[in-house]
Amino acid sequence: MKRLQRISVVALSIASVMAIVACQNSAQQSQADKNSDGLSAGAECRTVQHEMGSTEICGQPQRIVVFGPANLESLLLLDVHPAGYATDITFFQGDYDNPIQQIPYLGNRIASLKENRVTKPIANVGTMHQPSIEAILKTEPDLIIGTEFDETVYDTLARIAPTLLLDYYSPEENLRAIAQAVNRTESVEPLLVQTQQRIATAKEAFAPIVAAYPKVLLLSGSQLQNIRLEDAFDACGSSIKELGFQLVYPSEIKKNHSDGAVPISLESLPAFKDVDLILFLGYNFSYSQDLDSTDSIESYQLSGIKQAWKESPVAQSLEQSKADKVYFLQGYLCGSLPGPIGTELYLEELQEQLLFSKP
Repeated sequence: MKRLQRISVVALSIASVMAIVACQNSAQQSQADKNSDGLSAGAECRTVQHEMGSTEICGQPQRIVVFGPANLESLLLLDVHPAGYATDITFFQGDYDNPIQQIPYLGNRIASLKENRVTKPIANVGTMHQPSIEAILKTEPDLIIGTEFDETVYDTLARIAPTLLLDYYSPEENLRAIAQAVNRTESVEPLLVQTQQRIATAKEAFAPIVAAYPKVLLLSGSQLQNIRLEDAFDACGSSIKELGFQLVYPSEIKKNHSDGAVPISLESLPAFKDVDLILFLGYNFSYSQDLDSTDSIESYQLSGIKQAWKESPVAQSLEQSKADKVYFLQGYLCGSLPGPIGTELYLEELQEQLLFSKP
């Protein structure tokens, strides 16, 4: 799927900055006192490397603010509950008082944590592209886990609490860094091994399909006017490749584009006659008040693009459409959740579409 575009954080007004700094100074002193009370003289400290250098973290963080579903995914895999969360896309407004119905695909993991210590809602601290400094301050965090999209506010965040900024699309490295930060490094290898075992099992199950339909065209988009052709650059394409499929990606395009995802017009698709299957990663990241729970996420993500494909004469003229070899998948599963949880969900979706229904 198309990588989420890096969005510049809107500059704060002078008045807002002054207010935030004033609040910061007070909150920092309060947090420092709490941290001092909570740490023993011999509290263990460790230095964690991240996109902005290195950060020292001492003791066991208790109030963690996390940005983005990929980082939340890693935190939950380690059985750690967040105090605040900045989503990637605003599906819901307000604090997360019912995560199962408010945080797509991860809310149920929060509810089933071994160390579930939910006594009040998880604070909504904005989005990972535009975090709310005011909301973060209110959570009084002792650790902030952000992404490279937050570079412009790193200094502000680091004054509130120890802060890590991680490369969103490096799930294994991020899991290791977060595990080190929360002092649970022993959990990492079993999780990674388990993921590889899932992929190996899925590859075996897909072998007959791969043999019969080896060539796959992987597309992504929210509408037919903005289709992109995907390669094995990120989790969406790499998982398809790991299953044994051959991603069709013309050499002339590969020569001119290094990031693996390039715009392609609907009208150019008839040229891909030798493609056996088309997988279309659909997404819809716009906020809607009609989206009242995560139960309707799949329909919300895919209904528009599926209907547009059905009504397009060009799309319906494709040999793959005529042979019923076009499949629509949720791009959110692999694009926003590139780690072990997202991989598992993505493989399940592929199995449901390709193994349990057709071809």
